[in-house]
Amino acid sequence: MKVILTKDVQDLGAKGDIVDVADGYARNYLVPKSFAVAATEGALRQAEGMRRAREEAARKARADADAMAQSLVGARVVVAARAGDEGKLFGSIGTADIAAAIKKFTGVEVERGHIKPMAPIKEIGLHEVGLQPHPDVEFDVTLDVIPA
Repeated sequence: MKVILTKDVQDLGAKGDIVDVADGYARNYLVPKSFAVAATEGALRQAEGMRRAREEAARKARADADAMAQSLVGARVVVAARAGDEGKLFGSIGTADIAAAIKKFTGVEVERGHIKPMAPIKEIGLHEVGLQPHPDVEFDVTLDVIPA
C-alpha cells in the first residue's frame, strides 16, 4: 500500500515522503497514529507541497548557518569571570555564558546546543570554542577569559 508520511518515521522516511508499506502496517499503525495518509491523487499533490516546504526550510537553515559563520569566524569574544590568584576560575564557563558573551560582543544570537567547547574552561586565557549551527557548518570562535 502506498502512503504519504505526515511525520518523520524512523527507519521509514521523512515528512512528505511517499513510501510503499504492508497493508496491515499502514492500516493498523501508521494511519491511526497520524503518521501517514493513503496516497490518493489529492494527497500526492499535498505531499509534493510538504516536500518542497521541507527542502526550502533546509536550504534556509543552511543559509542562516553560513551567514552566522561569516559573521563569527575570526571573532574574539571576551568573558569576565571570577578567578583566584593563580588564574583558576571559581567555577567554569558554560555554554550559557558563551552564548551570552557572543550575543553581547557580536550581536549574533547563538543557541546553547550549537556550542561545542573543546574542553571545560576553568582558567584565565584564550580558548577555542567550536560552533556547529548546522550539520554541514562548523567553525571556531576565540574566547578570551579575563578576571572580573
